Amino acid sequence: MATRTSLLRTACRAHAAAPQSISRSAFVTAQWRRQNQAPRMFSVAAKVQEKKYTKDHEWIELGEDGKTYTLGITSYAASALGDVIYIELPSSGLEIGAGDAIGAVESVKSASDILTPVSGTVVATNEVLEEKPKVLNDSPEGDGWICRIEGDGTDVEGLMGVGEYKAFTEEEEAH
Repeated sequence: MATRTSLLRTACRAHAAAPQSISRSAFVTAQWRRQNQAPRMFSVAAKVQEKKYTKDHEWIELGEDGKTYTLGITSYAASALGDVIYIELPSSGLEIGAGDAIGAVESVKSASDILTPVSGTVVATNEVLEEKPKVLNDSPEGDGWICRIEGDGTDVEGLMGVGEYKAFTEEEEAH
């Protein structure tokens, strides 16, 4: 199967709160409680999910359930496309492979395929975009998401983080 490239290719960090100083008596009391109470048998695993980016200017973000990804085009791509006039969305239930064209975006300047960086099944589409394609220009990395894909996550390893993507777009603009 021939490799397809997107025309889009051409065209926030959490702050940790500083620890509060506590008085010596509060520290001693807390230490005594830890030594004299039954241990708590729970843990909290917080995993911060960051958006990942492709060289074709799509983004993907893992949802809280750990298996559903939200896919969209980047702000950079939306700006390069200009005013979006039509969006072809994938069908829910569609089985897709990484690199597949799953839809298209048409603007006053050009048309481009939407390529998925992950394999899986399309479980939802942003139907608002069919009636109001301008949402893609107004909020490409928010309300302008394109679809949600349920996948196993093995395909995201080679994608760029926000810093890498910023450097990539700056390099593209320089050429």
